[in-house]
Amino acid sequence: MDLFSRAWTALRAVVADLSDEDFGRPSGCAGWLVRDLVCHLIVDAQDVLITLATPSDREPTRDALTYWDISDTPPTGDDPLDALTVRLAAAYEDPHLLKFHLDDVGSAAGRAALLADPAGRVGTRGEILTVGDFLSTYVMEWTLHHLDLIAYVPDAEQPPAAGLIRSREMLEQIAGSPFPSCLSDVDALLIGTGRRAPTEAEQAGLGESAARVPLYLG
Repeated sequence: MDLFSRAWTALRAVVADLSDEDFGRPSGCAGWLVRDLVCHLIVDAQDVLITLATPSDREPTRDALTYWDISDTPPTGDDPLDALTVRLAAAYEDPHLLKFHLDDVGSAAGRAALLADPAGRVGTRGEILTVGDFLSTYVMEWTLHHLDLIAYVPDAEQPPAAGLIRSREMLEQIAGSPFPSCLSDVDALLIGTGRRAPTEAEQAGLGESAARVPLYLG
């Protein structure tokens, strides 16, 4: 719960500090500008609110690791929902409206997470998770999107170190083996999720892990 709050607070703070010009920069998400990613974060915040308000008495069907659908195909930005996000972001026109909406819905999502029982069960995407596991998935979601958001924004704050460490641990567990210690947490996440290609030295250092990455999480 603490990691969720810290990751989400840090991400929203970065958005609040963006200049109007920053919203037109590319992001680390294929086919999306920064404004498109911020619009996606609003949808994510809505998902948190909707899911926490969808309790279930069924046994969990997934956890924080098995929640993710893994693909070996990189995203192109052409998915219908991705395209809808781009159109929706453009409709805001004024970046301050995007900032306001994210702060409004995002603050509510953060408060709802703090009030939720980690042992409770909720339904999302046709699956059942404990609240703790559901919020853990968003630690990685927030951390990766924080890196996406600042990919082309100079001097922006990095994600919290604790969120980077936990996200790396989760990605290594999903991959089935640890990444080499010579990779920083940021590099491990960027390379492990296909956000950048490894250098020749990094590729060699990945060893057996090289056959398992990148992992495209959806």
